[in-house]
Amino acid sequence: MKILVTGGAGFIGSHLCERLLAQGNQVVCLDNFFTGRRENVEHLMEEPGFELMRHDVTEPLFMEVDQIYNLACPASPIHYQYNPVKTVKSNVMGAINMLVLAKRVRARVLQASTSEVYGDPTVHPQTESYWGNVNPIGPRSCYDEGKRVAETLMMDYHRQDKVDIRIARIFNTYGPRMAEADGRVVSNFIVQALRGQELTLYGTGEQTRSFCYVDELVDGLMKLMAAEGRHEPVNLGNPVEFTIRQLADEVARIVGGEVRIAYQPLPADDPTQRKPDITRAREWLGWEPQVQLPEGLARTVDYFRRRLSRELGSGLPAAREAV
Repeated sequence: MKILVTGGAGFIGSHLCERLLAQGNQVVCLDNFFTGRRENVEHLMEEPGFELMRHDVTEPLFMEVDQIYNLACPASPIHYQYNPVKTVKSNVMGAINMLVLAKRVRARVLQASTSEVYGDPTVHPQTESYWGNVNPIGPRSCYDEGKRVAETLMMDYHRQDKVDIRIARIFNTYGPRMAEADGRVVSNFIVQALRGQELTLYGTGEQTRSFCYVDELVDGLMKLMAAEGRHEPVNLGNPVEFTIRQLADEVARIVGGEVRIAYQPLPADDPTQRKPDITRAREWLGWEPQVQLPEGLARTVDYFRRRLSRELGSGLPAAREAV
């Protein structure tokens, strides 16, 4: 099978390319390298079924493929707020271009949506039937509303033109190949802890998130793509909820050393709680995360330790085993 992965050199996309190749597929990895990194897929370059293409999804694309995973879009606030107009274009025009391609070649297309479509939710945990609580004109809306429009386009192309679509609402995901300067809370805490810095905590630290290890998220994406007749959105995330302060404490425990916190004001429209209801994923896909946060964090700390070793020297403490 020939499979296109847009945003394939990114954090999640590179893991997905790896898994698809391991199954014997031909994989076209498409990326504009705004946030994606060539080094994420460098180890795949010699694989006979792998092709790397520099291209922006806001431009039309013509090729023959069987499946399309549309992951292309900056996903951290630092990156998607850097050029909010471009973020909207990536979400909207990117979805249109992938849907046009899917319609033309009769490919199945999976849209990587996000838990951000729920905004700052008033329903907890969040089910796929919840319409969300999103500020349409706030600083995060370029991403939140862009993803909501992408979902609309997916459903409209399915209803109007019978395009075979899938929609994955991805909750907080972490693991190796996260960028150290992307502003996400897991990578922020780990990098700061390894450097012996204070951990930057926004707000009181009582806001909650649910963290899914990247390997399991990729497994969920692949199961959703393979599922027949599942055109409505599916939450993919770990339903175990933690406060941000609990996350900081766990990172400090694994890295070693005492927790030193630097409190900063909570950014505008930052959600106070986020937890997926994954009943649909369990029933439709037989999918449920198994990797617990301490285990996944230990793997992620090891990755960042290796990345930062040249900068920090060899005096970094070894990760403590998960308990």
